[in-house]
Amino acid sequence: MTKTPAKPLERRTKPGRIAAVLTTLGREIAHDIIPAGATLPPEPDLEARFGVGRGVIREAIKTLAAKGMVSVRPRYGTTVTPRRDWSLLDRDVLGWLVDDAEPDRGLLLAIQEVRLIIEPAAAALAAVRSTKQDRARIEAALVAMETSHDQASAITADKAFHLAILDATHNPVLQGFRGAIDTILSAVFVVAVGSSGWFEDNLPNHAIAARAIASGDAKEAKAAMERVLNYTEFKLSKRRSGASLDGKTRKSAAPPKRRKRDVS
Repeated sequence: MTKTPAKPLERRTKPGRIAAVLTTLGREIAHDIIPAGATLPPEPDLEARFGVGRGVIREAIKTLAAKGMVSVRPRYGTTVTPRRDWSLLDRDVLGWLVDDAEPDRGLLLAIQEVRLIIEPAAAALAAVRSTKQDRARIEAALVAMETSHDQASAITADKAFHLAILDATHNPVLQGFRGAIDTILSAVFVVAVGSSGWFEDNLPNHAIAARAIASGDAKEAKAAMERVLNYTEFKLSKRRSGASLDGKTRKSAAPPKRRKRDVS
């Protein structure tokens, strides 16, 4: 793939120039334009390409290294690392990986597996630990989902629902997944929104989770969140014809029976 030279970035502030270089290189690495094992061009070449100084290039490379995407070694240069070494739940890294018009469904399915480990347990904790204010946020997000009128409002409401549950755990480690969940939901919508009934058919499961949290029923909250995520995984698997990251066929979760919308 031919790379289009970046326009000079001198007119931006230094943080802005660093961010622009970082984003361009991050996306090129994420999309295999610069593949694993490849060595980035020398600093002078990158300076000329982006029209910036050495300090900007070094800061961008330093950030990529902190995200696990490159390895910097004296005399060997800067080498792109394998994806397994990347911080895949880093908001920037995840965003670069799924910002294509057609994101990698295999990656999304792998992320869904992680969500199935984290979010049902978070819902159970929220049922036990949530405050009145937490429950109000969850309910407000649910109502916004039920009354959403377009894709943008649906995405916003769905994000708010899941993030409110993470916050309601009052566990700072779980709350640290907020950025990843935010990015994941955007990517999932791009892939699954074309599936007939995908959003509306899953609304009752969201509603059951919210009601269980409100009533302090940890077991039901966990089960309902599992249904939410299993249905999403089913839709992603179906649209991807069963292929997984390693090329093997995976068994899709069966969709739940359709329920009437639980609108309060």
